[in-house]
Amino acid sequence: MALSANDAFSAGKRRGRRSRRGRGALSEINVTPLVDVMLVLLIIFMISAPLLTAGVPIELPKTEAGSLQDQNEPLTLSIRKDGAIYVGEEEIPFSALAAQVKLRTNDASEKPIFVRADGQAPYAIVAQVMASLSTSGFSKINLITDTGGPSSGASAEDQGQALN
Repeated sequence: MALSANDAFSAGKRRGRRSRRGRGALSEINVTPLVDVMLVLLIIFMISAPLLTAGVPIELPKTEAGSLQDQNEPLTLSIRKDGAIYVGEEEIPFSALAAQVKLRTNDASEKPIFVRADGQAPYAIVAQVMASLSTSGFSKINLITDTGGPSSGASAEDQGQALN
């Protein structure tokens, strides 16, 4: 039996195809290492996120107000319960407050300023800081509080008695 050139050529192709199917390379991606890396990154970010908050440790008062949406990167002023004033993490005397804040902001009318005051800080100092910022030309002054507390400052029992 004689084979023509076409028969011999096609028989060779069939053998080649069969051998490739048996030893074919995997075309699927192994996602197990990807999942492992992503879980490790998730854990690292969950641990490091609370450490990225503002530097001066103070205890904020609680209110029912919600949080604001950020438009620009704000300048943060902190007032500790002993009355010390911080711009960022640097302690500033009250007499140099307006000058230091103007140095750190380019456009006083557009840059928001967040005032974080300890719940036990003297009211007079907080009011003086906010008045100094207002008279210096800053219009976007925000007083930062924690959420979840009573809005009037009274305890839940006092509010219940006031309603009766």
